[in-house]
Amino acid sequence: MSPIITAPVHPMLLTAEEYAALPDDGRMTELVQGRIIEMPPASFRHGVLCNRVGRLLGNFVEDRKLGWVINNDAGVITQRGPDTVRGPDVAYFSFAKVPKDQSLEGYPSVPPELVFEVRSPSDRWAAITAKVGEYLTAGVLVVCVLDPETESMMVYPANAIARRLTADDELTLQEVLPDFRVAVRQFFE
Repeated sequence: MSPIITAPVHPMLLTAEEYAALPDDGRMTELVQGRIIEMPPASFRHGVLCNRVGRLLGNFVEDRKLGWVINNDAGVITQRGPDTVRGPDVAYFSFAKVPKDQSLEGYPSVPPELVFEVRSPSDRWAAITAKVGEYLTAGVLVVCVLDPETESMMVYPANAIARRLTADDELTLQEVLPDFRVAVRQFFE
């Protein structure tokens, strides 16, 4: 008798739209190349710092009626075929990219102009820089990574050399928000 040969079982890859339609089961997840990846819950300090970034950036953007600031790991599509949906800690979309009257359901079809990530103690720099590269490849203009351990920030512009800022420096975002100026220490106070 001949052995029975079966094809290997491969889980079906999800699209960003299928991922968005899934019911919320309370887990923190991202979609990475079509597969759901579970993320550990963020620490208290991480949440405080994300909120601070959101307030500093959000107040600036809202006061000038420039666009949308999202947080709470709201989904951003960074890759198609297979799809990847990341949850940046904080991101900015101008009204030029996502107009005021556009539906806010699902995920925007365009990348944000600006992304902030807050490094967790368990995050490895290799994984962080890979995610930064993913955002930049998707069309994000600037990615900022806050490091609570050193109270510093790495700024990765799409078309320039990355720069490290310390608490004594000032963050400016000429590529995205020319009038935005914040002392780096304000993100960590």
